Amino acid sequence: MPQDTNIPVLAYPSVTEAVEWLERAFGFTKRWQVGDHRAQLATSPTAAIAVTQGEPPSGGSDHVMIRVENADAHRERARAAGADVGDVGDHMYGERQYTAIDLAGRRWLFSQSISDVAPEEWGAG
Repeated sequence: MPQDTNIPVLAYPSVTEAVEWLERAFGFTKRWQVGDHRAQLATSPTAAIAVTQGEPPSGGSDHVMIRVENADAHRERARAAGADVGDVGDHMYGERQYTAIDLAGRRWLFSQSISDVAPEEWGAG
């Protein structure tokens, strides 16, 4: 099991198609797969997501946030693989981020730390 304490479990109509697309678009690495029922993908050396067969939620505002080393390069990879990507932007809380919509319509947020800003400096309490 990955070292990270959180492993999101995300539903897709086809596990195989989702695994192939997530590898190609976001650079994740398949750790294992059981038919078209379930798979686990590494998102970093210590973190992973699980992909399971099912229908993704629709119309919700939930999303998955993943840390990346270079938001611009990651966005270009996702765009080249057919992801619907937003612009990359810098935020007052020290992150450079962009969003992408995957093949099932799920929103992903990719975040690169660019500055260590205390929460009090940008309005959090």
